[in-house]
Amino acid sequence: MAMRMRTYGHRLRALLSNSFSKVEHQSQQLLVSSSPFHSFPTRSFASSNLSSHFESVGFIGLGNMGSRMANNLLKAGYKVTVHDVNCNVMKMYSDMGVSTKQTPFEVAEASEVVITMLPSSSHVLEVYNGPNGLLHGGSLLTPRLLIDSSTIDPQTSRKLSVSVSNCTLKDTKDNWESPLMLDAPVSGGVVAAEAGTLTFMVGGSEDAYLAAKSLLLSMGKNAIFCGGPGTGSAAKICNNLAVAVSMLGVSEALALGQSLGITASTLTKIFNCSSARCWSSDSYNPVPGVMPGVPSSRNYSGGFASKLMAKDLNLAAASAEEVGVKSPLTFLAQNIYAEICENGHESEDFSCVFHHYYSGKGEPN
Repeated sequence: MAMRMRTYGHRLRALLSNSFSKVEHQSQQLLVSSSPFHSFPTRSFASSNLSSHFESVGFIGLGNMGSRMANNLLKAGYKVTVHDVNCNVMKMYSDMGVSTKQTPFEVAEASEVVITMLPSSSHVLEVYNGPNGLLHGGSLLTPRLLIDSSTIDPQTSRKLSVSVSNCTLKDTKDNWESPLMLDAPVSGGVVAAEAGTLTFMVGGSEDAYLAAKSLLLSMGKNAIFCGGPGTGSAAKICNNLAVAVSMLGVSEALALGQSLGITASTLTKIFNCSSARCWSSDSYNPVPGVMPGVPSSRNYSGGFASKLMAKDLNLAAASAEEVGVKSPLTFLAQNIYAEICENGHESEDFSCVFHHYYSGKGEPN
């Protein structure tokens, strides 16, 4: 069976590469608290040797990130079943010979593992708990493992983990006595999702993490265990906070440099061989004309939308308030990206802050 799946994956590779650009234009629309960082009680498991042999994988949420992740699973030879509210995306996968289902529950019934990649906590809750959701069958579940790669608040991740672990497997095998859930958001953006070089930040049972690791590495190059339920989501919030503050700092410095008579290209070269070097300067530069292949080189299209960065900063700000941590830069970044969105740039990549907030200029041709 595994060999047949691998052969199937190879046959799909050429078709995926031709159809892939169509997915980029489909939006990720799937409809889917004491201190929130105190762990919820979870069921303990006698075995620490859960089988990692999965063949059928469900994938829900085929937007810019999810479509690329699902494509890499297909290339790796997994039997993938998909669902999205976007009918055009569903038709494209169906035309490629990929199994499509009309509801999340139908995906769950056909899968040993289900991965969700959705825009927000409300979408995740809808997909899990809504009508025809993953948990629609009550206390009985078909999939052994549920993995949520969405960027959501840690509290929601923890609550869903408890709900899943309190269910019963329809078919217990390979030492899996109960279903488990992992929160496994990603870093790397659309480029890494396409290249299969994402970093997964994983929270939940360590046994489940070890069982899922080979599956995750079919879509990424790193899978890092963060701790118990919710810690993957917490890590992603902290990561995106750091990225937002870094982008603001680099943009501010480059705009100031331009005003002082230094070209952005020259200043970028200085940053990248000195102490200011960071991802926002050397891999995702916000100045049009400085770096090819990044959103700033194509009028800030594609990439990571400012509205999504604003959402993640809202999560970070709420978490900081709830645990009483001083976070002045979090709230400043939150206000700046809220302003970017209010001014009509919510769909542009978050690096557009260089142009729309700091009034920076592109490099002359």
